[in-house]
Amino acid sequence: MKKFAFIGAGSFGFTRSLVRDILTFPAFADAEIALMDIDEKRLGYIKKAVDKIVAAGNYPAKVTTTTDRREALEGADGVLITILSGGVQVFRHDIEIPKKYGVDINVGDTRGPSGIFRFLRTANDMLDICRDVEKYCPNAIVLNYTNPMAMLCRMMQSETNVNITGLCHSVQGTAHMLADWIGADMSKVRYTCAGINHQAYYLEFTEDGEDCYPRIRKAMEDPKIYNAELVRNEMFLHLDYYVTESSGHNSEYNAWFRKRPDLIEKYCTHGTNWNPGVYAYILNEYLAREHSWEADLQKYIAEDQPKLDRGNEYAAYIFNAVFGDNTIFEFNGNVRNFGLIDNLPWGCCVEVPVMASRGGLRACHVGPLPDHLAVLVNTSARCEELAVEGCIKGDKRMIYHAIAHDPLTSAVLSLAEIKEMVDEMFEVNKDYLPQFKF
Repeated sequence: MKKFAFIGAGSFGFTRSLVRDILTFPAFADAEIALMDIDEKRLGYIKKAVDKIVAAGNYPAKVTTTTDRREALEGADGVLITILSGGVQVFRHDIEIPKKYGVDINVGDTRGPSGIFRFLRTANDMLDICRDVEKYCPNAIVLNYTNPMAMLCRMMQSETNVNITGLCHSVQGTAHMLADWIGADMSKVRYTCAGINHQAYYLEFTEDGEDCYPRIRKAMEDPKIYNAELVRNEMFLHLDYYVTESSGHNSEYNAWFRKRPDLIEKYCTHGTNWNPGVYAYILNEYLAREHSWEADLQKYIAEDQPKLDRGNEYAAYIFNAVFGDNTIFEFNGNVRNFGLIDNLPWGCCVEVPVMASRGGLRACHVGPLPDHLAVLVNTSARCEELAVEGCIKGDKRMIYHAIAHDPLTSAVLSLAEIKEMVDEMFEVNKDYLPQFKF
């Protein structure tokens, strides 16, 4: 019997889908699913939801719950992290304070001023989890879903000995979207995707060995397809490679789309896919769920029939490759750049192809990014390196410098204005940042 520990199991959507996927593999049908969360009410609901999946699949699995992280981790073979540090009433400052200064944020969970402060609040909790993994399940495969992905993985991989990588569904999700746009058979599609989290690019995208980029470019002549992803499609038309994460996210990572109200109106407001880029999109979603999450869970538990078909998330396939039936699985993971992408900073966190097998996880050498992509990605990667080092050292000045070089922030504000904004963000977060002196 294998054991899977879910840390932050109250993340209802992730926990439900990942449990479903794990149990579809015969090697894990009798697994122990250890659900851990600090919120007992959420934990109770997710237990009922997971029990419903187990019953619907007639699995011989065992489901346990605890608020004690050590109990969940004891002897675990696989660990999944889906935590949120601070809650929405804290997270909202990451979005609302920059807006006061003119920096308009869409999601704010990955990089820039909002992503960096989310990282600073989350870093200590993640290191505490890793220290417990080192003690209670040192050989476990640990998969992180918590954002900001790159900065958190970089810190955990440099400061602990945990066997961890980070996963983002944008890689496989975007690949399916592009294949759908051009009518490609996904079973015949092959791609090489590399960069950093949310700023990885499909360096190759083929069907039966044929380059699909001319067909993708042609497809964008259809207004329906072009309007689906205004920011990403504009980036592709000008940069020649397609980026993984949604238009809303990517509008935050560069200086081209959010620095003026007219640009936000043109590129970030009217797209037709899930996240075109409107201000505070995810914050508003979180705020709405504060009042609806319990009713939604009650409805699911009472009425909905669980889906048992395996989804497209990587986690269960990775676990199966390493300690299930050992079917080799290739995925894109977040790992430190030790000779993987030649023209990104040594040791930064990159998102590259990784092979999972009986031997563990092995990241693949990609080579250099095209030069013009490396310019953009290097800026983000180096800002993340500054932020991680500043967090480790408790150096507020390094955090300021990381935000000062953020492409969107620096396109909107002066250095003095950025300093004032960062000081205000430190002040409202000081109770969560014990490593810094105030």
